[in-house]
Order: sequence, then C-alpha cells, then structure tokens
Amino acid sequence: MDPLPDGQQCAMDNHETRTGTDRRPRGASADTVEGVGRLTEALETIERARGHLYSMHQLTGEADFKLDEAVELLRRAGHHDVAAGIEAELVGRNVVEGRWTYQLLEEYDDGYYACFRRTEREARERLLGGVRHAHESALKEARRTKGAPGHEAAPPGG
Repeated sequence: MDPLPDGQQCAMDNHETRTGTDRRPRGASADTVEGVGRLTEALETIERARGHLYSMHQLTGEADFKLDEAVELLRRAGHHDVAAGIEAELVGRNVVEGRWTYQLLEEYDDGYYACFRRTEREARERLLGGVRHAHESALKEARRTKGAPGHEAAPPGG
C-alpha cells in the first residue's frame, strides 16, 4: 500500500486512541463533556438516518428492476396496455423532481451530513482536544464494578 502524499496519515492514525477511563481532558467541565457527548449522540443518530437513506436507495433500485419483471410478465400474459402504463409511469421514474435516489444521497452527503460531521469534530477538537466518547468513558467508569471480571477499565495491555 502506498503511503499518503505529503506525510498525511489516515484519520485513525492521527488521533491518540485511549482505551482506559482517562478520556476527560483536564479542565473540561462535566457540562462541556456532557454537551459534546450529546452533540456526538446527535451525529450518531444522523449516521443511522444516513443508513436508512442508503436502504431507501437500494430498495428503490431493487423495486425499479422488479418493475421490469412485472412488465415482462404482464406482456406475456397479454396485458400490453397495463404493462405499457407501468413502464411509462414508473420504470426509471425520479423519486423527487429531477432526482433519483443516488442524487439525494450525494446532496445529503455533501451538504447536511458533511456539515454535521465537520461541526461535531470541530466542537470536539476545540472543547475536548479531539477526544472521542469522553462522556461514555465517564459513564463506563461510574457503572462498572471495579475489580470484577468483565468490568475492566481497558483491554489487557491497554
């Protein structure tokens, strides 16, 4: 695998990965950690919504190809007028004016989704030094049974 140009690193390589329960940056208030945590939760919800958009995209495409089969079967059965109507009205139809689902995905990804990810990352970097899941790490520390198997703060060696 070729290295990235100009000394760039993959996103996973340029952030320290912390595996213990020490993720809360010094000086960050509980409200700051919780607020950034809530922002990250909102991003996670958007990630799920984006997945549903991809499902809609794939299911719509699948349905469009099934229309081809329906049209062919109806023509074979002698229902040429019904088949022609389905073909004219539905096969290849835009899902919204001027757009197929891939175009909706591209606009969503390049607009709202990109803005949301950027805003979350910038807030996290500014307020928590880029630390991810600081709120969850505090929850883990508060909820785990210290010293009990299956409740370790970090993986072995971490």
